[in-house]
Amino acid sequence: MRVSVVYCAPSGAWTCEIELGDGATLGDAIVKSGVLPAHPELDLAELALGVYSRPRSLDTPARDGDRVEIYRPLLLDPKEARRHRAELRRRKGGATR
Repeated sequence: MRVSVVYCAPSGAWTCEIELGDGATLGDAIVKSGVLPAHPELDLAELALGVYSRPRSLDTPARDGDRVEIYRPLLLDPKEARRHRAELRRRKGGATR
């Protein structure tokens, strides 16, 4: 089966298409892709990943045509970002959308 592994690093996008045998997992795909040596900041045990934007775990069986996506951690909690924007609007005179 053929799968793609993608990672959007701050320095740019990284992608690799690989062939896997039957019974392979998403973790196997990540290891075989070579993304870990290319991006030493990634820790296999700590990765957040998904297939076509749907969260999955490392032990999820891979399927032909999957796009395995490795996600970076959020820099700022979305709720906190909204609070910050609302506070800025309030300080600028209460302008709302």
